[in-house]
Amino acid sequence: MQKQVGIIGAGLSGLIACKYIKAKGFHPIVFEATNTIGGIWTKTLNSTILQTPKVMYQFSDFPWPSSVTQDFPDHNQVLNYIKEYAQHFDLIKHIKFNTRVEGIEYQGPSMEEIQAWHLWNGTGEAFNTKGKWKVSVTDTQKDSNSSIEVYTLEFVILCIGRFSDVPNIPEFPSNKGPEVFGGEVIHSMEYASMDSKTATEFIKGKQVTVVGFQKSALDTAMECSTVNGVDHPCRVLYKTEHWILPDYLPWGIPLAYLYLNRFAELMVHKPGESLFLSFIATLLAPLRWVFSKFVESYIDRKLGLSKVGMVPSHSFHREINNCLISTVPEKFFDKVEEGSIVLKKAPRFWFCKEGVVVDGEASPLKTDLVILATGFKGDIKLRNIFVSPTFQNLILGSPNSALPLYRECIQPEIPQVAVIGFSESAANLYTSEMRCRWVAELLDGTFKLPSIQEMKKDITKWDQYMKTYSRHYYRRSCIAALHIWYNDQLCKDMGWNHRRKKGILSELFQPYGPLDYSF
Repeated sequence: MQKQVGIIGAGLSGLIACKYIKAKGFHPIVFEATNTIGGIWTKTLNSTILQTPKVMYQFSDFPWPSSVTQDFPDHNQVLNYIKEYAQHFDLIKHIKFNTRVEGIEYQGPSMEEIQAWHLWNGTGEAFNTKGKWKVSVTDTQKDSNSSIEVYTLEFVILCIGRFSDVPNIPEFPSNKGPEVFGGEVIHSMEYASMDSKTATEFIKGKQVTVVGFQKSALDTAMECSTVNGVDHPCRVLYKTEHWILPDYLPWGIPLAYLYLNRFAELMVHKPGESLFLSFIATLLAPLRWVFSKFVESYIDRKLGLSKVGMVPSHSFHREINNCLISTVPEKFFDKVEEGSIVLKKAPRFWFCKEGVVVDGEASPLKTDLVILATGFKGDIKLRNIFVSPTFQNLILGSPNSALPLYRECIQPEIPQVAVIGFSESAANLYTSEMRCRWVAELLDGTFKLPSIQEMKKDITKWDQYMKTYSRHYYRRSCIAALHIWYNDQLCKDMGWNHRRKKGILSELFQPYGPLDYSF
C-alpha cells in the first residue's frame, strides 16, 4: 500500500511538493482551505506584476508558454501559468478543496523518547512505523460547528506560506491605537482581496494613508493616487528607506551577473566554508562594496532618491541579504513629484480621532482611511498548525535566532514533518522546487539525515551567517545572496553533481537559474 503524505496548502510550494511526491510513488493528499489553487497569487492587487524576471521564476520542467512575452508577467498570467502546471502534471485530483487544517498532532513515541533520539525520527529516515500524524480538518463551506474529520498520515509537508492569513499589526500605546480613530483601518490583505471595482469605490474620494514601504505598500499607493490624484493625495508612512529597483539592468548590466553567480558568492562568508574560501571572501570584500555602490548609484540616478530624501543608510548588498528587494511601480516617483503621493518618514506613529500622529510632530495628519501594508506573521502561522505546545516552541525556536530548520526544511526534533516555503530567496518558486525535490528524495530513501546534533550545528552556522549579513532581519531566513551555495548542499545530499554549467568560466560567471537543475 502506498504511503500517504499530507501536504498542507495548494500554493506554489504545495503543488510542487505534490508533483515530486507523486513521482516517487507516494500518495499525496493536499489540503487547501479555499476553492482554488495558487496561494498568494489569488489574493493580489489588480496592478500586481511578477517581482522577479520570469527566467528566474519558472518550473525547471515546465517553461513559460511562448504567448507570455513580458519579462515581468502580470498576476493573471502568473496564476494561469500555475494552473497550467497543475493540469499538466495531473495534480488537481490530489487536492481536497475547501478543507481547512485545524491542527496536526503527532501519535507515536513520547516526548521523552523523541528527546533521547540521536537521529531525527529515530533513524535519520523519513518514515517510522511507530509514528503517524493526525491531521484534523473542517469543511470551509459548512458552518463553524461542522464536524472535524481526521486523517492519519505517515508524513506531513507544511506549505502554508508566510505572506497570508496572519497579518502583522503594529502595537500602539494604550488609547492610541485604531480604536480611537474616527476613520477606518484595514490591513493590505483585506484591500487585496477586493475586486478592482470594489477597491476603486472603497478608496475613491478618501484621504488615504498607507503604512509601509514594501511592494504591497507601493502598489496600494499607486492605485490610490491613480483614483484620487492630487485632490486627495495618498500619504505613505515609512519607517526605513529601502533600495527599490526601477529594473534589473543597472547601467545596462543584468543584475544576475552581479549577484546570482558563483563569483558573486565568493565575496560572501559562507556557513561551513573552508579557510581558503574565508580568505577569498575577505580579499574580495572591497569588490562587494564596489558592486553595491555601482547598483546604488544607478537606482539613485534613475529614481532620483536623493531629491526626495529616500537614499537608504544601508547597502544594496544588505537589501539582497534581507530579501527585501522589490521593483518600484512604473511612474511611482512621477506621482511623488506631481503630489498625488506624499512620502513621510515615521519611525513611530499612533492614532488620534482625526488621523495619525507622527512622533515629534504636534499636529495630526488628517486621514479617512489607513491601510496597514505591514506584512504578515508567518512564524506564528507556522506555530499554530501544531497542537502540541512543545512542537510549537520547537518550530519557533528562540526569538533571537532564525527559525531552526535544517536545510530550511527540517526541525531536528520534530519527526516526520518538513516545511517548504518559509525561508526566502531572490526567486521563491525556484527555491521551493529545489526543496521539494530534496524532501522527495529524503522520503524515497536516497539519503539519511545526519545526527540531530550535527543538524543543530549546521543550523547555528546559518543563523550566524544571517545575523552577519541580514542584521535585524535575520528571522526572514533569507538565502538570496548564497542561493547557489545553498543549492550545492541540497545537490550533494541527493547525490547530484552540484556544478551544473559547462566550463570553468561559465560555472564561475554565468548566473544560475531553475533550468540549470533540470534533467
